Amino acid sequence: MKIPSDGAPEAAAATPTRKTLRLWEVVAISVGFMGPVMAMSLNGIGVAGLVGPGVPFTFVVSFLGTMLVAYAFIRLTRYVTHAGSVYALAGSTLGPRAGFFGGFALLGTYIFFAVCIAGACGVFFEAMLAEFGVTMPAWSWVVVPVVVAVFALFLNVRESTVTARTLLGIGFVGIAAMVVLSVTIIVRVASGDAPVSTGVDFSVLTPGDAPISVVMTAAVFGFLSWAGFESGASLGEETRNPKRVVPRALLLAVLVAGVIYVLVMFAQTIGFGTDAAGVEAFAGSSSTLTTLASTYVGQWFAVLIAIFAFLVAFASLLSSTAAAARLMFALARDGFGPKSFAATNAKTGVPVHATVFVVVLTVVFAVAFGLFGATSVDVYYWFATIATLCMVVAYGMTSVGVIRHTFSHGSKIPKWEIVIPVLGLAFLAYVYFIQIAGQVAPYSYFPWISGAWCLIGLIIVLVKPSLADRIGSRLSSEDLD
Repeated sequence: MKIPSDGAPEAAAATPTRKTLRLWEVVAISVGFMGPVMAMSLNGIGVAGLVGPGVPFTFVVSFLGTMLVAYAFIRLTRYVTHAGSVYALAGSTLGPRAGFFGGFALLGTYIFFAVCIAGACGVFFEAMLAEFGVTMPAWSWVVVPVVVAVFALFLNVRESTVTARTLLGIGFVGIAAMVVLSVTIIVRVASGDAPVSTGVDFSVLTPGDAPISVVMTAAVFGFLSWAGFESGASLGEETRNPKRVVPRALLLAVLVAGVIYVLVMFAQTIGFGTDAAGVEAFAGSSSTLTTLASTYVGQWFAVLIAIFAFLVAFASLLSSTAAAARLMFALARDGFGPKSFAATNAKTGVPVHATVFVVVLTVVFAVAFGLFGATSVDVYYWFATIATLCMVVAYGMTSVGVIRHTFSHGSKIPKWEIVIPVLGLAFLAYVYFIQIAGQVAPYSYFPWISGAWCLIGLIIVLVKPSLADRIGSRLSSEDLD
């Protein structure tokens, strides 16, 4: 399908569903997938171990890299409204086979991230109990994904507005708690009423002594904090005025997360202290937010942060399973997968069968690994790595798609703008390289797992051209509105 110059796609692959979501609700879905409290509790630790006090600057670099990658989604969702996200964005610009390949990679991203988040629920539930002085048996964390999956399924089979408002409520409270803690840290450090003596050091917003190569390597870990920013695009068919709302929502999600992340990382860095002892404490923390909450506010606030972190992990599970179900629905609607996955509830517009399948599959993976000896932390980091590798492929397909569309006949996108997705592709290539270079087992296995998943998607469209033809027919004969 070609996108005409007037901004209206020639075709669609969508069966109309209830269009009820507004801008703030789509933003909530995207931010909910990212899980800001979860990201800020864990993702700065590895960065501090690499760049020392330069963590805030590294997150600024990650922010810029994310904006380069997000450009393709923001541009193309002005023209295409589809539950398939990358599947439709790449398919409408590069052709149906490329669309299926990109969509299949993104499906792996969402499924693996859902399992990763199921593990995170276990991590934060254990941390929450630890704040109350309770230690769980090593194996018992597998009960947590089962319980949270029941609640996730209950909410996700209802109207998408229910999921969005749940995410918004949990996300707002969690973000508010982080901001309150960050401001408290900054004020206490600035006034000299803090357990550190290094003060408010604005040099942490510069590269400092860290080589740029090390900063770029660390920026990969920061980039993971934005993973899933595009998930709101999968709800385009359930959004009011989607060609206006969805691109704005994606931009806002990236911007809001970026401002919050840099603020929180600045506060965490000066809160631990910018000297060698402070950097060591930062890099050695198991959960930075709870540690700092206990130090700067009190044990009661650390308990609240631990509770919020668990709730945010649950909210991220809601968002990731919802996004995976929408993509599975889109693929099934175009001929790939069980026909039941293409059905939606007449009242809610939710693809119930696809949603149930995704949630059950998530629990099966998480519990199976747990029963074979993996800890909740193992499941979190293992599946996050696999998901990230699939995500890079999916994001890359969208960036290539917007480059091709820029040079297509009648495109209104200024040619000079291709520098943005080109830089985005370079950033994604670097992310992929860092994730596979010099890894040891089990991390050395993960590129093979993600590569096998993407290869399966490629093989499907090569050996089943009829499927690609059906996809192309759908993408070029129905109205995407």
